[in-house]
Amino acid sequence: MRRQCTELAAGQWPEHVTMVAGQPENPVTEGVRSLEVRWIFAGQLEAAVAGWFGRFPARMESREDSYFLDPNLRGLSVKIRGGRALEVKAYRGSPGILEVAERARGRMESWHKWSFPFDPLSQDNGNPAGWSPLSKRRRISRFSLASGRILARAPGLGKEPQYEAELTEVRTHGEAWWTLGFEATGPADLLRSELEATAALVFAEAMPGGVEPGPDDSRSYAEWLRRRPGAENDAGA
Repeated sequence: MRRQCTELAAGQWPEHVTMVAGQPENPVTEGVRSLEVRWIFAGQLEAAVAGWFGRFPARMESREDSYFLDPNLRGLSVKIRGGRALEVKAYRGSPGILEVAERARGRMESWHKWSFPFDPLSQDNGNPAGWSPLSKRRRISRFSLASGRILARAPGLGKEPQYEAELTEVRTHGEAWWTLGFEATGPADLLRSELEATAALVFAEAMPGGVEPGPDDSRSYAEWLRRRPGAENDAGA
């Protein structure tokens, strides 16, 4: 069943978006719980950092997401993912700081997320009011738990649970940024321990160039976009 959507909270959906309701045999109401940490840095991603991350098998992905920046949606991250899915994430608090001794510190965030497919009816080059585009070129490495140890694995194998590390080149409003993030999904009682184990494996070798991710660099995409200079204009345009 299809339904034309025209409003979201105090803003508007991008024009010409058609939602596709989930089928009864594939419900989307339960969503997925995840534990995540992300650091965001200004400037171009350096080749040395890409090489450091390249120690692990990774799949490449390029896409453009659009984030809804309405200030009334605190605690929610709403985005159009790659032009093909509406993703809604509800913030469930922070269980504390992820710390890899002398290598990295960042705020862990618990999220509950849902994804709804939809078909865009047109490819409009404009940016609707309240929405901020974000172009991403992502390197994604996946890890699994084997014999009590976290190990890197070939991309695309298996489904649950998932432990991922992601190195992403980002462009928004003509500016270059890059991010490093970790995400764990699966049994709730394993999320923190396995996220920490994945980060420890990746940071077993220090980042090049003296890069040491810290709490001041640690935030979600939605929070970062809201804080970025000019974000007020994006939300109210």
